[in-house]
Amino acid sequence: MGANTSKQDAQGGYQWKASGPPSVSLDVLESMQTSPETDASRARLIEQHIQARVAEELKKLQKRESEALNVAHDKLAASKDPAAADDNAPSRYTVGKEVEELRRKLEERKKVRALPEDVEKARGEVIRCLREHDRRPLDCWEEVEKFKAEVKKLEKGWVDKVTS
Repeated sequence: MGANTSKQDAQGGYQWKASGPPSVSLDVLESMQTSPETDASRARLIEQHIQARVAEELKKLQKRESEALNVAHDKLAASKDPAAADDNAPSRYTVGKEVEELRRKLEERKKVRALPEDVEKARGEVIRCLREHDRRPLDCWEEVEKFKAEVKKLEKGWVDKVTS
């Protein structure tokens, strides 16, 4: 059994010894003996081929998954879009958007303007009177009435300006 094994000759090639006549042609035997390719190099080539195929399949799967993700994002965006909403109930997205818009408008309106001199003077009189009569604030009713009249004039001017 172990008497007839393959042996490597001096040139690094293999000499195949078989117990019987070869069942393949002499050309095939000769090409196998002269081929520099070994089992390890064939295995390496096959492994590289398999890795290339796996990488190609992974790219296809990633592309398919990214397309599916894009479709899902588009559907989600369409469902959040207020123009695409079928029912009259506002969604969380639209309510949040409206709240942000109202906040922005309020921030724009926070511009503090200086009060007219008459209103500021009447306000100062009320403050002075309340400090003088800290135990009897009802004694400042005249100053409070003057302040109210000045504020009423200011409000009337603002309403006239807005309505015209």
